[in-house]
Amino acid sequence: MNAYSVSGKVELKKTSFQESFKSISKKTDQSKSSLPFVEEVTPACSLSVSGVSYRVSERVGPWWDIPSYRKKWTRQILKDVSFYVESGQIMGILGNSGSGKTTLLDAIAGRLGSTGTLLGDVYVNGGKLKREQFQDCFSYVLQSDNLLSYLTVQETLTYTAQLALRKHSPEAIRKKVASVMAELSLSHVAGNVIGGRVFPGISSGERRRVSIASQLLQDPKVLLLDEPTTGLDSMTANQIVVLLSELAQKDRIVIVTIHQPRSELFRVFSRIAIMSCGELVFCGEPEEMVQFFSGCGYMCPEYCNPFDLYVDLTSVDTRSKEREIETYNRVQVITSSYQSSDTFLQMLGNAEKTRRLKQQPPIPFKSKESPSGFSKLWVLFRRTVRNLSRDRMGVLMRLSQNLIYGLFVAFFLMKLDNDVLKGAVQNRIGVIYQSMGASPYTGMLNAVALFPALRAISDQESKDGLYQKWQVLLAYIFHILPFSIISVAIFSSFLYWTVGMYPDLTRFACFSAVILVPHVVGELLALVLLGVVQNPNLVNSGVALLNIAGIMAGSGFLRSSQEMPKLFQWLSYLTFQKYGCELLIVTEFYGLNFTCGGETNSSVGGVYPCDIRQGIEFIDRAYPGAPSRYTLDFLMLYAFLPALVILGVISFKIRDYIVQR
Repeated sequence: MNAYSVSGKVELKKTSFQESFKSISKKTDQSKSSLPFVEEVTPACSLSVSGVSYRVSERVGPWWDIPSYRKKWTRQILKDVSFYVESGQIMGILGNSGSGKTTLLDAIAGRLGSTGTLLGDVYVNGGKLKREQFQDCFSYVLQSDNLLSYLTVQETLTYTAQLALRKHSPEAIRKKVASVMAELSLSHVAGNVIGGRVFPGISSGERRRVSIASQLLQDPKVLLLDEPTTGLDSMTANQIVVLLSELAQKDRIVIVTIHQPRSELFRVFSRIAIMSCGELVFCGEPEEMVQFFSGCGYMCPEYCNPFDLYVDLTSVDTRSKEREIETYNRVQVITSSYQSSDTFLQMLGNAEKTRRLKQQPPIPFKSKESPSGFSKLWVLFRRTVRNLSRDRMGVLMRLSQNLIYGLFVAFFLMKLDNDVLKGAVQNRIGVIYQSMGASPYTGMLNAVALFPALRAISDQESKDGLYQKWQVLLAYIFHILPFSIISVAIFSSFLYWTVGMYPDLTRFACFSAVILVPHVVGELLALVLLGVVQNPNLVNSGVALLNIAGIMAGSGFLRSSQEMPKLFQWLSYLTFQKYGCELLIVTEFYGLNFTCGGETNSSVGGVYPCDIRQGIEFIDRAYPGAPSRYTLDFLMLYAFLPALVILGVISFKIRDYIVQR
């Protein structure tokens, strides 16, 4: 049986591929002519793209080649693209890599940013959309699936619905989620976790359907998908496209970019667009595509996939200059033929007729029943906690990493002594130095390991209008606080009493309260940098350098603050290490008495190593006036936490600007 016949019951053993299409079109015409006259019905939704062009200015060479880097050239990515599609139709956009398929979708969805120049208009139901309305009208499914690994399918969709829908009761949201899962055949995996690289979950095809379901929760009339079959096997890819066709039949417009579709999908698409070099080479029904290319002299052989054939015909071969010129001229000839064809003129006529309707249907914006900012923050907090708390290894490491470091310090130091000759002062300074210096690193490692995944999801969902990026940041910060408190409490309880620091519960509480700040500050610093720096490895290095600089300038261990130049003395006030180290020095040394080998006056060779007999003497020499600043130091130390939270919000506001560009 021929793969391109409409009915599986009709055998076409002796007919050619082209004859099958001719017979199909004849049958279609006969069926249309036999029907009684029916008044033309206005479609529930229509999308018209008129004259969309996009160009960007780029550097000629890389940054290290300064002469060429200073020069710029303008690259035309989209060239006067126009098409028309109605509800109930699914349009597939084909083309080779670099043809402009994804850029066209980004232009329609309003996601191109401000780096280039975008011209042209987009009409929905005959009404012209403003640029700021694009995101409110179209739902966009990206090529990659950014989903939280430890949530189930139902939980993922429920949290998305809670972020998008305000006037719905919990029962209504549950029914809405169940309806979308049933529509996308996800009900049987509702309780399965999404999964990821570390552990298995649902299949890749089911993950793609979850991404589509997340967009359907807001009842969009226009659904855009960027290569939804990428990374899927041929059978799963076929099922996804058939599913999208069924979604289109429910009064939706579905537009997909697709790479190398199977021949069986020929009859699934209502309209097919082929792009090359940023231009629309053809856009029409599948039968019209075969007839058009046949009219241009390019017959489709029997048993050949027309998609592959026509995409190859409209691609530019850059392997040699001669082939590039030859294939580019061929593409221009085909494009000119299409722009003078009846198919193109009829499409322009349909678009113009829709724009001139006296009674135009309203523009179908997505549901704007968004909850309040506090409600969104609460939903994001619950989602973050549920997702990360199921990562058993992650929770275990978060709670135990400080303790593991404390074990190294304790086993190396064993026990503090009050004898000055046995390092009573130096060993205590070492414990304080290690406690203040290592805590920021453990906090930073948590942020670098866990937050980039949340950041990627926030980049996508914020473009969908669900929330703002800084709200995810606050939800993550609220989530880390109990883990940080427990982790530092375990570390302090072990290290403080094991090595024999000042035996007083109040001072132990002060020690724990001080150590908590550098641990949280390290994580907050990493979050601030993750807002503007994409590479987590650079963030890792940046936080490490900032911590080292703070220890050097603020702790007073490397060089006394009184002996430092004035500039560094002033800079030390901007480091949390200055206040933390002063607090820990006073907490440990104040009221402490030392011995000197059991002798009251010990001298060795005229040198007096036992000139410090009381802890207050060391405080007065190294940190004069520190006891009187004890309360102030606490306030200044904890002031770093809200300050960094504010910086983090500003950082993610800047990220909004960077991503939009």
